[in-house]
Amino acid sequence: MNKVSKLVTAALIAATFSLVSAQDLGGRVLVVGSDTTYPPFETVNEQGAIVGFDVDVLNAICERINCVAQFTTTAWDGIFAALANGEFDVVASGVTITAERDEVVDFTESYFSVDQAIAVRVEDEGLTVEDFRAGDLILGAQNGTTNATTAEAMVGRDRLQLYDDFNAAILALINGDVDGVMIDDPSAEAFVQQYAGQLAVGIREVESGDKLGFAVQEGDELVDALNAGLLQIQQDGTLDAILDAWFN
Repeated sequence: MNKVSKLVTAALIAATFSLVSAQDLGGRVLVVGSDTTYPPFETVNEQGAIVGFDVDVLNAICERINCVAQFTTTAWDGIFAALANGEFDVVASGVTITAERDEVVDFTESYFSVDQAIAVRVEDEGLTVEDFRAGDLILGAQNGTTNATTAEAMVGRDRLQLYDDFNAAILALINGDVDGVMIDDPSAEAFVQQYAGQLAVGIREVESGDKLGFAVQEGDELVDALNAGLLQIQQDGTLDAILDAWFN
């Protein structure tokens, strides 16, 4: 590395350190709205605690910017309106960054990307995308999600059954009310483990590359602090360690 490159690198490191140092929230408690029915991103464990990938990521960010994340369970339907009304400081709920949502909230930089999948009953593991597109099979999904949008594009509204949360959609699949559930791939795996022997991830070809981010009120400078903390956990390897813990 030449002298100029060393100087540039040093300047970048110094600028990053300055950015992160400037985002000290002084121990502020952040009320975090989350639909805690979506493992492995967020769920309620047997002890009644809210746990998950999003929880660990946001807690790690708060360690860097001196805040405390206080998670609270809320229904997905209306979660962004509740954020806009000031009920939460942050929404952390496996939220896909979309242009439509970006009109009403501000997003952090993305911290994870997912593709979508279709969970099916074990006996239907051989079903294909074409079976759903061309046949009369019914898909389920959670209302107001990008999964529902993808499912509707695949089978049409008449063959799409919407549910308030993915727990209800998965139970409908087990009970035979729908033939598949469009869901993010990691969550499909989590439900397959929860209902071992009953469900399978039958289709993984629904590539979408959805980018997830944390949402704050539009115009809230909190987004800068969250991005600073996110940058730090990306650079120091903490985010990779959390990814390994939840997905490997």
